[in-house]
Amino acid sequence: MSELIQLTHLKRKAVVYIRQSTPHQVVSNQESLRLQYALSQRAHDLGWHEADIDVIDADLGLSGASAAHRSGFQELVGRVGLSEVGMILSVDVTRLARNCSDWYPLLDICGLRGCLIADRDGVYDPGSANGRLLLGLKGTISELELHTIRSRLTTGSIAKAQRGELALTLPVGLVRDAGVVLKDPDMGVQDRLGLVFELFLKLRSIAKVMRMLNARGLDLPRRDRHGELHWARATVSAVAAILKNPAYAGAFVYGRTRMRDTTPDGRSPAKAKVARPLEEWRIVVKDRYPAYIDWPTYEKIRSIVSDNRAEYMRTKTRGIPRDGDLLLHGIVWCGRCGHKMYVRYKGGGEYVCNHLRTHSGLPTCQHIRAEAVDAAVADAFLTALAPAELDALSRARRAQSKVDGALRANAEREVERTRYAAALAQRQYNRVDPDNRLVAAELERRWESALMEARAAEAALAEQSEQQPTAPLAMGEGFHRQGGGLGGTSAANLGGSRHH
Repeated sequence: MSELIQLTHLKRKAVVYIRQSTPHQVVSNQESLRLQYALSQRAHDLGWHEADIDVIDADLGLSGASAAHRSGFQELVGRVGLSEVGMILSVDVTRLARNCSDWYPLLDICGLRGCLIADRDGVYDPGSANGRLLLGLKGTISELELHTIRSRLTTGSIAKAQRGELALTLPVGLVRDAGVVLKDPDMGVQDRLGLVFELFLKLRSIAKVMRMLNARGLDLPRRDRHGELHWARATVSAVAAILKNPAYAGAFVYGRTRMRDTTPDGRSPAKAKVARPLEEWRIVVKDRYPAYIDWPTYEKIRSIVSDNRAEYMRTKTRGIPRDGDLLLHGIVWCGRCGHKMYVRYKGGGEYVCNHLRTHSGLPTCQHIRAEAVDAAVADAFLTALAPAELDALSRARRAQSKVDGALRANAEREVERTRYAAALAQRQYNRVDPDNRLVAAELERRWESALMEARAAEAALAEQSEQQPTAPLAMGEGFHRQGGGLGGTSAANLGGSRHH
């Protein structure tokens, strides 16, 4: 029995703290687990009765790098603060904490409440100078050991990442075969991903791409948690994930996110993962994967997505062109105070600067009738466009024709895919034993569902085929006559020019 253990300690509880860093260690390192639970016998040998020995093992499978998510450690600190604990036992101090910001407060409260700390090497009194010195050194070494372990684990991965050879999870549309990354052999997947990029470059809005795909009945390819391919209805997040992933531009990227400390409020984790700006990505190796788009196109897409966020005052982005009768919706700024002007349609339409009134209670800065402003802007726009109008209209027609062709090709692929799924379901149903009614009923239900999807895809293709082709765009003076109405039509008429 140690001479540091007094009667006052024995009157309180002895707490055995047990922790292993990962769930894998809990399963595979059974000997370490047995050694930690055996500390209960050591507490008994030091003079505590079995009824006075508690075991805290709520933190099994959790890292000791932080105490924010460890309920067992927090319970231990709370009980020490209430003077309920006479001794804390752990195999070594690394089980208690691998962070000095958690370790030293524990030493302080143990010294204040007269609680001892014991490990395999001995018993220590955090209230004494020698005990605090030894425990402090052990905690510092423990924190350094964690850094060394992480460095050893990541050095090799970083070296492979710098060569673009680290095997990261690939997005849908790319597969790894014998270590070589290839495009998915399913042409339906390739065409659908290509359509997403083409639609965005034309529509310049993630939400519009999502609505176009869903209106045409074109699902997006996804991978489940087991890596199996399936098709699902397009969502904004799914379209954004495709557009923002640099792997589709053929680039291997490592370090697209970073960990940021969050305010500990008891509900949020101690750290959160946030995206880095493109220029801060840690490692970028281009031309490592087969590309769906080139790198300049990828940068252009990211620039459009970023500029679509209507946060001019904070990030100087302009926002996406929106529908409305006034031409300059969202892109007019006050010449007096410099704030963005808003649109007011009541009374014929005008541009209003009410920022100072809204935020400071001052009078409205100014308001201007929209009719004269829109007419002047439309005239200046068409005058600047006139020398290249034929070439611009020709490019617009080619782009529209390309998108229409891609939509039809994807609709045909969708029909082909759903027909194959229906035929496969039929073959599976035909092979089942009719007497096995439970299986037969389920296979029949799947067959009917596949037939309904095939009919829906065929109907969508037929509807698309019945639609009239896009009317030829006006040329020459006719274009100017059409353009003369810009001031009274949607603000999206100048949407393309706003992003150039």
